[in-house]
Amino acid sequence: MLIAVLRTATLFILSSLVGLGLSLPLAFNGAKAQERKDRRDIFPLSQVRPGMKGYGLTVFEGTKPEKFDVEIIGVQKGFLPRQDLILIKTRHPRLDVTRVVAGMSGSPIFLEGKMVGAYAYGWTFPREAVAGVTPIENMLSDLDRPIPSEIFGWPLRMVGIKPVRPSPRSASVDASSTRYFGAPGQYRLLEHAAQLAKRLPTSVNAGDVRPVETPLLLGGTTALGMQLAETLFRPLGFEPLQAGGAGANEIDAPDHFVDGGSLGVQLVSGDISAMPLGTVTRVEGDRLLGFGHPLMSAGVTALPTAIAKVLWFWASEYRSFKVGFPVRSMGALLGDRQSSIVVSQSAKAPVIPVTLDVVGVEGVPKNTWHFSVAHEKFMAPSFLATAIGSAIQAVVSERRDVSWSLDSKVTLENSRVLTLEDFGVSSGGTISAEDILSSNVVTSTGALLNNPWQSVFVKGIHATLSVHYARDLLRLRGVQLLDPEVDAGKAARLRVSLLPWEGPPQYQVLSVPMPVQFAGETVTLEVMPGYTETPEMAPPETLGELISNLDVPVYPPKSLVVKYTSPGSTLAYRGHVAAHLPPGAVDSLMPTTSSIAPTSQATSTRLVFPVSNYVVGKDKVTVRVKAVLR
Repeated sequence: MLIAVLRTATLFILSSLVGLGLSLPLAFNGAKAQERKDRRDIFPLSQVRPGMKGYGLTVFEGTKPEKFDVEIIGVQKGFLPRQDLILIKTRHPRLDVTRVVAGMSGSPIFLEGKMVGAYAYGWTFPREAVAGVTPIENMLSDLDRPIPSEIFGWPLRMVGIKPVRPSPRSASVDASSTRYFGAPGQYRLLEHAAQLAKRLPTSVNAGDVRPVETPLLLGGTTALGMQLAETLFRPLGFEPLQAGGAGANEIDAPDHFVDGGSLGVQLVSGDISAMPLGTVTRVEGDRLLGFGHPLMSAGVTALPTAIAKVLWFWASEYRSFKVGFPVRSMGALLGDRQSSIVVSQSAKAPVIPVTLDVVGVEGVPKNTWHFSVAHEKFMAPSFLATAIGSAIQAVVSERRDVSWSLDSKVTLENSRVLTLEDFGVSSGGTISAEDILSSNVVTSTGALLNNPWQSVFVKGIHATLSVHYARDLLRLRGVQLLDPEVDAGKAARLRVSLLPWEGPPQYQVLSVPMPVQFAGETVTLEVMPGYTETPEMAPPETLGELISNLDVPVYPPKSLVVKYTSPGSTLAYRGHVAAHLPPGAVDSLMPTTSSIAPTSQATSTRLVFPVSNYVVGKDKVTVRVKAVLR
């Protein structure tokens, strides 16, 4: 009797609060999660038998899931470590044509009205609509893992959910499985992609069966952007397709994820977009499961997600795929493992807002580009390159010679601003993919996010692209030594021959002082473009030193540098460089009881000479310095 009275009183209080217009997210989410936690709607894998029939849910068009028929072929035991695979036949007028479809990954499969798993695996060049299903039991183990309160220092900011606090020893979780391993400050994006391709296998040794490719739907990209995406992401199991769009938060779009609904991961949003597309398998309270296989096997991560709209199933003999775009940004992907991805509908993932201004192009329809890039160790530099490459090619696509420079300001969380400069000269309007991949703005962003010391947050990037339709290029034809022998302490004169694209050769005389220490020696003088040289810097041992190294201004792009090896040695230690040290000083500074010692290197002297245009090529000459008569 007492229980009944208490239950009635509780219902009355809740009804009164709702009537007053007060929302109860905590109570609702908690009750719903508890109700679904019983999981009486799960069909056990042990009871799956050949010939059983059921259905699946996926979005064929729009945002509403529809049914398709399913028949069990059998269960493949030990398909992956501690994971079996259910083989099914699918029947639907559209699937009879498209067969295995990229973008259907995660579509829930039901037997006797209960969920048994997620559509996740397929074969290349399929002749029939047969797919592999990841058992739901394996996926639920991913869902039950605790969610940290932070990811690489970023608070997940979940509404109405109490995430698990990390231990004091580790203040935040770091997505190390996608980190670049290399010398700090020597980041190379192509090498990063190669490392991930080796570290994150995208296929399994079970015939030709493999995870159904995740279509990477790109919008606002050019041929250069597609080339970059193919190079960086195809080895990782993505299928880059120019079949997406920026999308927008549509008024009539669903306001929450549902089983069988479309799930997009918004790696880039804005004027340029990139979205891997899959399907929601199961929603439990705030969290949901999807895909039935990993996105990148990143473990704990944080990537923005969205409800997506499907336009069409595109049929292909190789692999069919869904075409669609995001219609409502919502939640964040927090877990990326063998059996599934895990998304929180209320979490907020970090992004890097990017603004690109274009100057020097008359009549261009869009002078300013805005887009946001996922704040992730590999995704951020990769899509920064893809987006900037697309924007550059879009505005300089005319078949004319073009010279361009890209001045970038990278703002960090502490308001520190790095100023970077890139440039290029293209024949016939063709931008080199290598120019973009090796650009300072891309490599510096990658170096910061992949540093081995602490988390870095990039608050924003503002880049200005300046375009000049001319081939501002000089070719270094040769160097002539005007004085084969010079007195110590005097200058050697070099006559540099520069060939423009059109017109007569240009000549410039460079005066290079020869120190008295070179008396009686032969000195080699190297002449090269300024943009190919960097000054000596100490290898960074802290984040502050890395930032300082990245912020060191390079030699002017329109310059020539004359370099020669100087007497003595250079020591680099803890961010400092000491040059022109005599041998005795070097020996005394080297510790005898510790392996932590300064880095010794040859000392080089560089002299900078401005020129009118960019220069390509290099050369060298030798000069004899007269001995001093006593």
